[in-house]
Amino acid sequence: MVGIIDYNAGNIPSVARALDAIKCPYKISKSPEELKNAERLIFPGVGDAKYAMEQLKISGFQQFLKDSLQAKIPILGICLGSQIIFDFSEEGDIPCLGLLPGTIRHFSKIQQNFSLKVPHMGWNNLTLSTTEKENPCGLFEKIPEQSSFYFVHSYVIQPENQDVIRATASYGIQVPAVICSGNLYAVQFHPEKSGEPGLQLLRNFTSKNLGGGN
Repeated sequence: MVGIIDYNAGNIPSVARALDAIKCPYKISKSPEELKNAERLIFPGVGDAKYAMEQLKISGFQQFLKDSLQAKIPILGICLGSQIIFDFSEEGDIPCLGLLPGTIRHFSKIQQNFSLKVPHMGWNNLTLSTTEKENPCGLFEKIPEQSSFYFVHSYVIQPENQDVIRATASYGIQVPAVICSGNLYAVQFHPEKSGEPGLQLLRNFTSKNLGGGN
């Protein structure tokens, strides 16, 4: 069973519909206790990082996610959920979960005079990293390289360890789009809104055959 973490800051209905489409059993819950036996966890997120962190603390999911990572439960962060797994976000200047070393920065802070529209919104092709090609994490099985996925974000993942970046999208800069480290997976885009490639990525995550990462 896949557990979907509902902490009042996630795009839960879209994720649930996508899992319905791939016939994957799941449970949505606002209670960490109800998800303690989940074999996989999906951690969606939309909106503001500061609000999301407040909700994680109130709900008890902040510690639950840390404990689940230590217990080797595969975790998939989506959009905002892919960002606040890192140490700190410039959005609200807020300490985040600290599951991986790194910061979240606005496009304009990464590149001066950034000329493209922010938020980055729309379809972008993914380019797999050398690390992913040499040691596949399992998320891209049966997904053609350069497949397009749907993005909506103003802030950008900046990991300390570049090897955790498994795919990038080009939008003025190279945007880290897929992260993999051990049993922790994260995607900046919305797989639940990305058509068949997104559904296949969710199939891969919810299968028993993930390759794992660094």
